[in-house]
Amino acid sequence: MALTQPYEVLGYHSCDKKLALEVLTGTEKLKPSINPWDWLGEGIYFWEQNPVRSLEYGEENARGIQFNKKKIETPFVLGAIIELRRCLNLLESESLALLKKMYLEMEQSYKEVGKPLPVNKDSNRRLDCTVLSYMRTVGRGNPDLRFDTVRCAFGEGDPIYPGTAITDRNHIQICVLNYECIKGYFIPHPIERFNPYLYTAFRA
Repeated sequence: MALTQPYEVLGYHSCDKKLALEVLTGTEKLKPSINPWDWLGEGIYFWEQNPVRSLEYGEENARGIQFNKKKIETPFVLGAIIELRRCLNLLESESLALLKKMYLEMEQSYKEVGKPLPVNKDSNRRLDCTVLSYMRTVGRGNPDLRFDTVRCAFGEGDPIYPGTAITDRNHIQICVLNYECIKGYFIPHPIERFNPYLYTAFRA
């Protein structure tokens, strides 16, 4: 079945150095993001196979360019081995058709009560977040709609050359719903490239 992904991927989580070291030593756990603008709904977010973008995001957050409820003081890239298991993989047809069906159901329910749908605006993806949240609510009573992870590609940034749709910040994000899918954490190497602030101070 296409929704079952029997393999592991490497993900990279942008966070503060203090939290990362606590996670690595087992004294703390990553907590789900619950922002209403999160693209893939509630969950723990990772950049798939992209430690460079993870570091860039952490630096942007620390400088106030990227917004989050909790500001990063010292950017850190935390690597993770993620087992996708039952995955809403929005890079394949079956998952896309399912998400579209959920949207149409949700749209009808909003019409019935005269309520306007949320809208996406730039990086504020309230509509996407609401659709994914709706699916999870429905999934409580339907095992076919329960997932361990969500995976999706996003086009972001500027074209890398004239006439192309390939942009300089294209990336794949993984949203982990089931914490047991995270099999372990690591510090990506080379450290000086992916975690330059492990031993030196970050200056915004």
